[in-house]
Amino acid sequence: MDLKRHSRRQHQIENASGMLAGNKERHRTGRIGWLRATVLGANDGILSTSSLVLGVAAAHATHSNVLVAGAAGLVAGAMSMAAGEYVSVHSQADTEQAELELERQELKTDSRGEHEELTAIYVERGLNPALAKQVAEQLMAHDALGAHARDELGIIETVRARPIQAALASAGSFAVGAALPLLVIYVAPAAVLIPLIAGTSLVFLALLGALAARTGGAPVMMGAMRVTFWGALAMLVTAGVGWLFGTVA
Repeated sequence: MDLKRHSRRQHQIENASGMLAGNKERHRTGRIGWLRATVLGANDGILSTSSLVLGVAAAHATHSNVLVAGAAGLVAGAMSMAAGEYVSVHSQADTEQAELELERQELKTDSRGEHEELTAIYVERGLNPALAKQVAEQLMAHDALGAHARDELGIIETVRARPIQAALASAGSFAVGAALPLLVIYVAPAAVLIPLIAGTSLVFLALLGALAARTGGAPVMMGAMRVTFWGALAMLVTAGVGWLFGTVA
């Protein structure tokens, strides 16, 4: 009877440890970092470049001037996105590293207290105190810092801050997005430049919104409509400002 009870308890501990430590299934949370940076970059590339060239075109600029403005916007925007994303994500990485270092020191100076803290976390999640204590012991014996990083600090490897990856994803996706309205400008006749840029850019934004929603598991139609609405509003306002200044000049 004792052997059966011990075997059953050991099985419970292994199941609880697997539940708390995470499993090998593929989830969309692992895509959050690169998906956010990529979608933001491409969306900003399409929207900011198309809005810029629409504003310039509405101010009665020549076809070549509109193209130059769009190319300059592509380069400036890509560099800005890379720098901004790197600084932002690096700040997050610095904070995570500082928290991990503090936790590492606490594990060295007060291992018992950290064990009790981890046990209390598991009790709050629904395990009985005896089982929570054993789970904490096993996880800390395997990887104490990893257990505290995941369950106390909420730092998970799949969503850790990666500044260089985020910067490259943002810059690259911005450049790809900005190249789409530039291509339209290059091939479009001057007489239909404004409606063609606006129309194709909205189509690009809708496709991007739908793709991002599908990848992230959200409703596709809602994602496309949300991006298209705000894109149309931004282009309308920018074109209006360009037309106003062009008229005054």
